[in-house]
Amino acid sequence: MCGIIGFVGREQAAPILLDGLERMEYRGYDSAGIAVRSETAGLQVKKTKGRLQVLADLTHGGADLEGSVGIGHTRWATHGEPNDVNAHPHVSGNGRIALVHNGIIENYLEIKEHLQQKGVKFTSDTDSEVVAQLLEFHYNECHSMLEAVGRCLRRIEGSYAFGIICADYPNTLIAARKDSPLILGYGESGNFIASDVTAVIKYTRDVAYMNDGEIAVVTADAIDVFDSELTPQDKAHHQVDWDVSAAEKGGYAHFMFKEIMEQPEAIRKTISPRIRNGRVVLDNVSMPAEYVKGISRIYLIACGSSYHVGVVCKYSWERLLRRPVQVELASEFRYSDPLVDENTLVIVISQSGETLDTMAAMREAKRRGGRTLAVVNVVGSSIAREADDVLYTWAGPEIAVATTKAYSTQLALLDLMGLYLGEALGTVSGADYDEILKEVQALPEKMECILEHVEDVQHAASRYFNHDSIFFIGRNLDYAMGLEGSLKLKEISYIHSEAYASGELKHGTISLIESGTLVVALGTYAALFDKAMSNVVEVKARGAEVLALTTEAYREKMEKVADTTLVVPQTHPVLQPSLGVVPLQLFAYYVALQRGCDIDKPRNLAKSVTVE
Repeated sequence: MCGIIGFVGREQAAPILLDGLERMEYRGYDSAGIAVRSETAGLQVKKTKGRLQVLADLTHGGADLEGSVGIGHTRWATHGEPNDVNAHPHVSGNGRIALVHNGIIENYLEIKEHLQQKGVKFTSDTDSEVVAQLLEFHYNECHSMLEAVGRCLRRIEGSYAFGIICADYPNTLIAARKDSPLILGYGESGNFIASDVTAVIKYTRDVAYMNDGEIAVVTADAIDVFDSELTPQDKAHHQVDWDVSAAEKGGYAHFMFKEIMEQPEAIRKTISPRIRNGRVVLDNVSMPAEYVKGISRIYLIACGSSYHVGVVCKYSWERLLRRPVQVELASEFRYSDPLVDENTLVIVISQSGETLDTMAAMREAKRRGGRTLAVVNVVGSSIAREADDVLYTWAGPEIAVATTKAYSTQLALLDLMGLYLGEALGTVSGADYDEILKEVQALPEKMECILEHVEDVQHAASRYFNHDSIFFIGRNLDYAMGLEGSLKLKEISYIHSEAYASGELKHGTISLIESGTLVVALGTYAALFDKAMSNVVEVKARGAEVLALTTEAYREKMEKVADTTLVVPQTHPVLQPSLGVVPLQLFAYYVALQRGCDIDKPRNLAKSVTVE
């Protein structure tokens, strides 16, 4: 959520800042701003409500702001409405310190009241301006920007990633981080800070990841990192291994459609290195065999689409592992007094590896003695570094806010993890293991077959896009898949959509079905297909229109009842959601397209949620 970019170098900073912010637009925002410092013009700040293009037009692409050191920000409002005043950067009262901030300062009111008693005047409603004013207060005391930052960090409580410039320091910016992502970029023409690698990949592949409590002093020629006691720290460098073109549309109209089409290859990259000689090999998982055999309970903890991955896995893993599997929303987990001990395996799932709710849940699980395993996409992310074990999905950058390939690669990776644990526990037969693994390897090819016929989904979307309320129904794994299909639709089309377990219809939900209501009926789970059919008949009797999804084996039966039927290839039952979700992603995309929605940047949403 939000985006930070900072640059110090030998080129004009403002155009680079705007370019970096543009590459982070997918994170979601409602205002944008930059601050640049030069010898002749001093500290220059331009910020505005609305899209980044408004800021670019205001500054003529950054050309109006001279100077080679600066910071930029796209804001997603938390404290104070989205307007020009509340936009970042925030400037101290004397106009000499500018700051951008991601995160939440929990004790900002206490600090604000203290500063107001000292005569400090505030202009915005944000918690972030409090930090800018507090920095000035401490800077006036100690006359050292680094020391002032250290004092400030000891005063504030909450989460933060800061980028700071001061008019008294002509070629320096300072960064600090706690519970909110921030990277350092080492470039040839200068050095960077950013909340996302995407912002700097055009300029450098050489990055380092800041740890909680660290402060970085960035100049054109060096980056010096200190801990909270201002002791110098050595930072390991990482080379970003994906190309800038991966973060560009490549001829597609939208990132979301591009990422849907990339799913077969993304799954290949996820699974291929982990299958050798007919076995699942997870080199980065260090669980001793005796620990695995002693697992008494498994938690799957996540938010949003990653939570829906967990719901799929609950159904499939309990079948494979014969252990209780609980799926928990990360935002609820640590407040539920969870039953976690040394025999509990806690798997946290996060695309960004920076989701604050998920990180807090993982820390709570560790505090209670559980063993943690992270499934993330971003190498070096906070969750990846703190977990006992980590599995990377290797999906590449995902730019659209509504996830597609991150969901699919998480699911494929956890399917492998299920086989890995099942073999170690002795709960998966050799025949089942071989069949499921063979079908996992066939997923990309079968997914490509679906993507060769997107016109079928496009036609369905053109028929049903004008509905204002849509229900997804299914049983077992179909219900789990429906949760994700419904979320995709509501995220990008703004249509009210809900997913229900089909058996619950008669317990209240069916009262909402009336003539013309669209019901998306999922019937891909072979074991319960007949029951799924009875629910289709049930809603049809109340006047519903039915868009059905099933497999080739059941096409004929479904077409006799449903108004429109979409078909996916057959695979092993525990893997069927990996194929079934693709038409649901496409349906959401084409419905949103028909309704004229901003598909890649839906309103009010952010890609990475780094506040609680």
